[in-house]
Amino acid sequence: MAWMKSDLKTIFSSVLMIAWLLGCSGPASQPQPATPAASTSVSSPPQPSVPAGPSRPTVVAFGDSLTAGLGVSRDRSYPADLQRELDARGYRYRVVNLGISGNTTKDGVLRIPEVLKYRPSVVIVAFGGNDGLRGLPIQDTEANLSAIISAMQDAHAKVILGGITLPPNYGSDYIAKFNAIYRKESKVYHVPLLPFMLKDVYGVPGSMQDDGIHPTAQGCKQVAKNFLPLLLPLLRKPAHNHTPSQGH
Repeated sequence: MAWMKSDLKTIFSSVLMIAWLLGCSGPASQPQPATPAASTSVSSPPQPSVPAGPSRPTVVAFGDSLTAGLGVSRDRSYPADLQRELDARGYRYRVVNLGISGNTTKDGVLRIPEVLKYRPSVVIVAFGGNDGLRGLPIQDTEANLSAIISAMQDAHAKVILGGITLPPNYGSDYIAKFNAIYRKESKVYHVPLLPFMLKDVYGVPGSMQDDGIHPTAQGCKQVAKNFLPLLLPLLRKPAHNHTPSQGH
């Protein structure tokens, strides 16, 4: 039976290797894209300890690894930086990070009830990168984003849509259709759009991790700044004039 044990060990190792590959963003031979990498993480992340209550309505950052802050400490993710930006300007809002690495838009649909538990005032919806990297049907990604946005709006939350794109090796036709999803959803649901979350991050020295996919702490700060001009008009202004502190 020694040969059976050896074969079973080989098969088991092969299964583990396949599972690992499926958990990655794409084939090893492909160049690393400026999009979220997939992960096997499925647990809900710990949340900021900012006080909740009537004086602190909630902004939920809802997405995948770019939201979760994969590769940096939780306190250096873009939602954490967004919290600091709002605090510095006197906006009394609580920013909740509901990013889970590896999530697709389908996972986002399944997590809608989790978001609604926070009774959010604003939701930043930032999914799609993992759909594109896996070559999932465009119509499915579009339908899932529609379901997420409409559910948030039905719950009287304002929505901001965060977009991403794909590397050239995914083909110009697929990429064009993929990019068009975000523009279409923004127009249909009348929500502000950040077409490329990694604007002024991707390709900037010190702003991307070695994987070429996820931002560093420096890059996360810029992602927060990218969202800020879309977010501030949706918030209640501070009751008094507030000058942002140095460094924000």
